[in-house]
Amino acid sequence: MTLHANITNWAERVDLAAAFRWTVKLNLHEAVANHFSLATNPEGTRFLINPNGRHFARITASSLIEIDANDPSTMDRPDAPDPTAWGLHGSIHRALPHARCLMHVHSVHATVLASLADSSLPPIDQNSAMFFGRQVVDAHYGGMAFAEEAARCADLLRDPKITTLIMGNHGVLIIGQNVADAFNRLTYFERAAETYIRALQTGMPLRRISDEIAEKTARELEEYPEQDARHLGELKAILDAEGSDYAK
Repeated sequence: MTLHANITNWAERVDLAAAFRWTVKLNLHEAVANHFSLATNPEGTRFLINPNGRHFARITASSLIEIDANDPSTMDRPDAPDPTAWGLHGSIHRALPHARCLMHVHSVHATVLASLADSSLPPIDQNSAMFFGRQVVDAHYGGMAFAEEAARCADLLRDPKITTLIMGNHGVLIIGQNVADAFNRLTYFERAAETYIRALQTGMPLRRISDEIAEKTARELEEYPEQDARHLGELKAILDAEGSDYAK
């Protein structure tokens, strides 16, 4: 710990690095693309993010970079982030202080869902009910997430109740209050999307949960004590037991 005494937000860095490493284990990553970020100030404008071109499997707590969404010279830095990461994450953190942690991936089942004419995730099981009334579909994909496209995406997330942006023809973006919250939701969204897609593949009618029960279930899951923190804690314990260097 003393080795990193001059690095701020160390505990949060360790959590975020663990999330990157476990994303690889779940095969939710894609090449050296996709990005996770975490706000470090109350306004949400300063945030940690993965360095440009670094594979998720090599992310460490100390390798994460901290940038300012309001600093136009950010992309002139020698360690500047990926331009689409700056566009998408910078736009959201700049506009939405409640969006503390952002996780954007092109995971297989989320992207299959995002490729359907109707990309919404219906409540057909307990996992998918978690996202009832808490998701929004962007049906107007406009290309890479540079400034204009990113600002449009940010505008879709202004309601603090929305935790999930299903990016049509693109992937998914999850909002959380911290790393544990966002990563827990990300893993459940991918699992729920897989269940839905596999259910569609049967060609049989779906048993949809009623709106009333879906909302009740979503609230109960949100209020379930410490489930997200315990989840991330166990994943970190496994990484530690494996001798992972994520916390360096």
